[in-house]
Amino acid sequence: MRLSTIERKRFRVRKKLKNVSKDRYRLSVSRSSKNISAQIIDDLKNITLVSASSIDKEIKGQKKNKSELSTIVAEVLAKKANEKNIKKIYFDRGVFKYHGRVKIFAETLRKKGMEF
Repeated sequence: MRLSTIERKRFRVRKKLKNVSKDRYRLSVSRSSKNISAQIIDDLKNITLVSASSIDKEIKGQKKNKSELSTIVAEVLAKKANEKNIKKIYFDRGVFKYHGRVKIFAETLRKKGMEF
């Protein structure tokens, strides 16, 4: 069975990340044309610890452009992660380039004290 280009890219990125760090949680980011969402995952237990999305009730009411929404989602995720004492993560950008909204999201998390 042949994998599509997107699946190969996803596997390639994830394989590199898993080889680098096994003692940190994974921050998985996904975005669509209108929304962005992220979750911090414990790969050893296969559970989601913290998640935030631009379609959550607390964020959805705010009418902002897409870049501002990614900043708000990052701030909410950082707040939830700090409540659970999660500081060190590794950033799984998936198939998305480190550019635009994904870059803004990552930089906002760094400003809020997350290490990756």
